[in-house]
Amino acid sequence: MKEIILIKNGELALKGLNRRTFEDILVKNMRRRLESAGKFKFTIAQSTIVAEPEDGADLDEAVERLGKVFGIAGFSRAAAVEKNMDVILKSAEEYLAPQLLSARTFKVEAKRSDKKFPLKSPEICAEVGGYLLRKYPHLAVDVHEPDLVVNVEVRDSYAYIHGKQIKGAGGMPTGSAGKAALLISGGIDSPVAGYMMAKRGLELIAVHFASPPYTSERAEQKVHSLLKQVSKYSGRITLFVIPFTETQERIKDDCPEEIFTVIMRRMMMRVAQIVAAKQGAGALITGESVGQVASQTMPAIACTDKVCEIPVFRPLIGMDKDEVVAISRKIDTFDISILPYEDCCTVFTPKHPKTRPTVDYVEACEKALDIDRLVNEAVEGARTCLLYTSDAADE
Repeated sequence: MKEIILIKNGELALKGLNRRTFEDILVKNMRRRLESAGKFKFTIAQSTIVAEPEDGADLDEAVERLGKVFGIAGFSRAAAVEKNMDVILKSAEEYLAPQLLSARTFKVEAKRSDKKFPLKSPEICAEVGGYLLRKYPHLAVDVHEPDLVVNVEVRDSYAYIHGKQIKGAGGMPTGSAGKAALLISGGIDSPVAGYMMAKRGLELIAVHFASPPYTSERAEQKVHSLLKQVSKYSGRITLFVIPFTETQERIKDDCPEEIFTVIMRRMMMRVAQIVAAKQGAGALITGESVGQVASQTMPAIACTDKVCEIPVFRPLIGMDKDEVVAISRKIDTFDISILPYEDCCTVFTPKHPKTRPTVDYVEACEKALDIDRLVNEAVEGARTCLLYTSDAADE
């Protein structure tokens, strides 16, 4: 009896002729994520991926890491045994002993993809269930809400026996949907936005705007820490730090205060689009939510989007702050996000911002700026950092 990991890829099963492409990306991501846990052989069959350890690989570490890989609906440690009913019965008794001893009720579910196996699925369930009841007399059968589901899957090469399934990270494999640039300030919202879009298969790069001396080195380090947490799910992230001091000073001195934030965000979008294009990213990601602040009203967002030539993904657009905070706690970014370091979005904040700006008004105000020069100098001054943790996949 050898132990393997059975991985259910969930949503990928709905794909058509290109499903194998998505599965190959998922396997590549898993292989790289599990490098430090040892070598694994991956086999794809019938919406399930079998990860078979080689040369003493650490299954405990592998299970922990797989829980953060997007594209996995659920996974289980399983015993791979000979396709013989006597072997299956004995293996179920021994392999699942800790779970069977702690349960009070159970049921058996069987799948027989190998149609040459002599027993049909209901017969396998009856045989295994009756055997376990004799071996563990404290157990009772509950087909509706059992404490434990004993799974027996008879496939081409082996019969697999497993108990409780571990919930996966869900979503689509990172990199399967392309690449996008995350605008990250250091607050609660943008790391969550990046996590949510990585979950839908996007590879991330990040763009952060720094305005020294108004923003500190610690504010930038805070962004590094946030991205390292996000990279535990998304894989490696390249960060581009944009010098933004002169741009903000020019807006402050030459444009009406009430429209400062909207013009600032339009400048950010212009710069981020150029960085994204150079890196092969086809979209921007922001942490905006309708009505959260003055620059995130519908008219203000319309003014911001006017300068965008690529899609802008806003995964938090209809979420309450409590919902965003809950996700930030789940991915361990919340405590970092609330560290009290100024970022460029809180510099020169207007006392009475205009909540319903028009595009014509904003464009008229921007005529006081040398937009091309400011944008080009910001892009040319960008610094690059590669951020990832030891847990992160290296997509």
